[in-house]
Amino acid sequence: IMHPKVAGYLQSIKMPYNVNIAARVAVRESLKDIDYLMEKVKAIVAERERLFDELSKLDWVKPFPSKANFIFCHVLNGKAAQIQQALEERGILIRYFDIPLLQNSLRISVGRPEHTDAVIKALKEVGGD
Repeated sequence: IMHPKVAGYLQSIKMPYNVNIAARVAVRESLKDIDYLMEKVKAIVAERERLFDELSKLDWVKPFPSKANFIFCHVLNGKAAQIQQALEERGILIRYFDIPLLQNSLRISVGRPEHTDAVIKALKEVGGD
C-alpha cells in the first residue's frame, strides 16, 4: 500500500518483465564463458535469418526484419488468432496480437533448427485462409 503518485512513479521506471533470481544466476554464469555465449548468439542469429527467409516464402504473412530473438509477422490473409490456435493444437506456441497497432499479427520466437522446421511445416499446413 502506497501513495498513488509513488506507485505511478515506480511503475514508470519498472522494467517490462520481472527477472527472478534463477534468471539472474543463469546470466551471471553464462557471462563466465563469453566464447561459448558468443557461439550461441551466432547460432541464434543464423537461425533467425533462416526463420525470416522461410517465413518470407509464405504469401499470406509479411515478416519484418528483426534484431531480436523473434520474428514479428503481419497476417495478410487469415486471422492471427486462428493461426495461433491451430499451431497450439499442433504443440507449437506462438503469440498473436489483436491490438490496434499490432492488429492481426504474430510473434514467432527463434528456437533450434528443428523448431524452425516444425513451425514452418505447421504454418504451411494451416495456410492463411
